[in-house]
Amino acid sequence: MFRFFEGLLDPTAATPEAAPPSGLLAFYWYYAKQVRGLIALLFVAGFLVAELDTTIPVFIGRVVGLLSNHPRDRLLGEAWPQFLVMALVVLALRPACLLFRSLLTNQVIAPGLTNMIRWQTHWHVVRQSWTFFQNDFAGRIANRVMQTGPSLRESVVQSANAVLYIIVYGGSAVALLSSSDIRLASPILIWFACYAFLLRVFVPRLRDRSKELSEVRSMLTGRVVDSYTNILTVKLFARPRDEDAFVREAIDEHTKAFRRQLRLISLFGFVLSIVNAVMVVATGAVALWLWSRGGITVGTVAMALPLSWQMVNISGWVADSVTGIFENVGTVQDGMRSIAVPRQMPDKPNAATLQVERGAVCFDAVRFGYGSAKGVIHGIDLSIAPGERVGLVGRSGAGKSTLVNLLLRFHEVESGRILIDGQDISGVTQESLRASIAMVTQDTSLLHRSIRENIRYGNPGAGVEAVLDAARRAHALDFIEGLEDWRGRHGFDAHVGERGVKLSGGQRQRIALARVILKDAPILVLDEATSALDSEVEAAIQEQLDGLMKDRTVIAIAHRLSTIARMDRLVVLDQGRIAEQGTHSQLIAAGGLYAQLWRRQSSGFLDEGVAAAKLAGAA
Repeated sequence: MFRFFEGLLDPTAATPEAAPPSGLLAFYWYYAKQVRGLIALLFVAGFLVAELDTTIPVFIGRVVGLLSNHPRDRLLGEAWPQFLVMALVVLALRPACLLFRSLLTNQVIAPGLTNMIRWQTHWHVVRQSWTFFQNDFAGRIANRVMQTGPSLRESVVQSANAVLYIIVYGGSAVALLSSSDIRLASPILIWFACYAFLLRVFVPRLRDRSKELSEVRSMLTGRVVDSYTNILTVKLFARPRDEDAFVREAIDEHTKAFRRQLRLISLFGFVLSIVNAVMVVATGAVALWLWSRGGITVGTVAMALPLSWQMVNISGWVADSVTGIFENVGTVQDGMRSIAVPRQMPDKPNAATLQVERGAVCFDAVRFGYGSAKGVIHGIDLSIAPGERVGLVGRSGAGKSTLVNLLLRFHEVESGRILIDGQDISGVTQESLRASIAMVTQDTSLLHRSIRENIRYGNPGAGVEAVLDAARRAHALDFIEGLEDWRGRHGFDAHVGERGVKLSGGQRQRIALARVILKDAPILVLDEATSALDSEVEAAIQEQLDGLMKDRTVIAIAHRLSTIARMDRLVVLDQGRIAEQGTHSQLIAAGGLYAQLWRRQSSGFLDEGVAAAKLAGAA
């Protein structure tokens, strides 16, 4: 039985292409419509349970009536069929309906809908542009993805139950009491009007304060995540007290918002308790008055009082549900700020798959400036032949990394175009583009997974021998075999920690090189690929890089000019323009900017800032 219900919804089966809509109701319907049949069944189950709960006061009144109208010695003999029906409803039918609702809620909706929303929101968010993630805290984005699913599910389920109970139970109570005397139902009808008025007054305010609370909670989460993500910096600069103040301010704001919301909830509960008390007393008074005048039986009085009291209990439960609903709605609204966002830089409709046969790269009048008027890249024309090794040289801010990021389509060019084998990269899928380019960056980041999984990330289908060979060629095998993580896993099974923090910078860079070796892409980009290595290891890896660069188009960036002096051609950038280009010897002979940079080398590094100015002055 459990497996049957659990199999009704596969959370990861659907992966819709479109972004969720930005409107709140449309956002809810976007996910609810995918499980509308299950939600309809949930409504049916809730309706049945609410109707059966209504029968309990009716049964109480009926029992009192039977006791009043039958002699003791004839009661069971004459009324046993009615007692049997009531017993079957209480002992069998109601538990069966409760089980049905519980199975739908706990075995289908709770895990299925929750994780379906998480899966689809993650699927959408992970395909956002790099800029999207640069503009927010990764922890806050992840928190929104994780919390939106349960909050949306809970608000849907709570709304269904609350609406059903109030409408079904309240409507049934009015109908039952009216069938005896319309005056007996008048207190509940007046209560309905007061309850609707209270909801009209308080619900919009609860909604606004819930949204405010979610926003400050999101800010608090972001600040805590920022502190934890940069914990090494916090400790190196001995600034925990500053971080305390940074987080304390957010906690104080959250506390104020929380208290404002709870004030409203407390006021709502107090006013509702007065309205409920008046309704119970009025129902009892009307029932007794009608009974004293012979208008109703004692059984009706016995039914009216439990009905009114149960209305009180249900109204309190619904009031709590309304509070929970709007807390969850606030969380959903906060989550929508990261989820209901159109995908930045999507592939064009019918984008082609990039086909790289030779590896020629051409920058044609490329301009780019991150949206600023000043700009960063100013009309660069650069053609790189298949198999050519080109080094990009220039001071910090000259545009070297920006040019590479444009090639990888982390940003779209503002004018001009970039071609690979004659194909404009703006018209191909980003996945196929990046699959054709292997890159090693200066700031190497690894996945919090095993060494084997990190290396195999370059080629998920690679076998054991291919992974070993890549590690060997990257001179990583020796240290890998000696690794042991905090759970006792050894070698290639050892996990590297978040972003690879369990490894040294040089070890991370060698794992990254092994990953690139395994990827075996036709275009290779090296951005300070050996910056974290000591001289001995760098010299050994340089031989492997020479082999890796063979028959590949290579674009290399390095401040250590000696590492790229052997390139086929050096392109010197200055303030977003090509200042000069040629071989190392040609540029030295020309006596231009490259020659100046070369002379300012100190221990193989490019000096900048004050140190560079001093060296220039000394010269």
